Amino acid sequence: MKIVLSPNPYRDRGLKAALQAERVLRGAGIQTSMCLPFQLDKGSKLEFPKGIDFLNMDEELKKADMLICFGGDGTILHAAKSANAHHVPILGVNMGSVGFMAELEQGELKELSRLIEGRYTVERRMMLDVKATHEGRIIFRDTALNDAVITKGAVARIIDFSVLADQKLITDFSGDGIILSTPTGSTAYSMSAGGPIVEPTAENIIITPICAHALQARSFVLGRDRVVTARMGKLSHKTAFLSVDGGKAVKLSGGDSVEIRRSRDYTRLVRLTDRSFYDIVGQKLGKG
Repeated sequence: MKIVLSPNPYRDRGLKAALQAERVLRGAGIQTSMCLPFQLDKGSKLEFPKGIDFLNMDEELKKADMLICFGGDGTILHAAKSANAHHVPILGVNMGSVGFMAELEQGELKELSRLIEGRYTVERRMMLDVKATHEGRIIFRDTALNDAVITKGAVARIIDFSVLADQKLITDFSGDGIILSTPTGSTAYSMSAGGPIVEPTAENIIITPICAHALQARSFVLGRDRVVTARMGKLSHKTAFLSVDGGKAVKLSGGDSVEIRRSRDYTRLVRLTDRSFYDIVGQKLGKG
């Protein structure tokens, strides 16, 4: 068995968690390699322990059985694109504040020894194919594990939206933006904007307005096979931006459309513990 370890050095300072995991895994007879999930910022002053040889992520994933990420949900979202390209499941170790997608906390790394015995399951998470068009021409494509978000620019002007499912109008509203999310993303920005919490293994498309200027504007939970289109009205001098899973924003113009549909690809997350989704919600968001 071969496992790629991918620490976020801004979260896992000195790679303490990654190196501890490496010792546990190698002690269980598992082959490991170390890869950074992204290129470091130019001029970065991060210091790494001596003797660490960082290898190329894509090359290592070609021959890997699993990817272990050390960081927050953002680290997992970033790593998912590479892991999914090679059909490699991901196990997250939470080094952040919330970490809904992470399976282990830093103090639970001894549980990794269970991997050699096959005492784990792999959970499939639905993803969304995202496409933006301008005057009938495709200007952007990506795949989302969490969400696709359209928001207004810095100028405090609202955006007009028409939202359709299979080309049938669901709602018109004006507001600061709209979130189109998966069940995995339901506990992220969508929840903060008033959207529902949906079990992450469900397969639905969730539509959540952001600060809508309409009493009737509410979240919608649609079936997995709907094709959802968010069409913007005339923006005039306003600006709008599309971001997928918190990535680099793409500028949109008046009349542009963003279409989402269920992707054929799935993210595969490794489960080692018996914690239920409800336990995680209670722990991460607080009870009572």
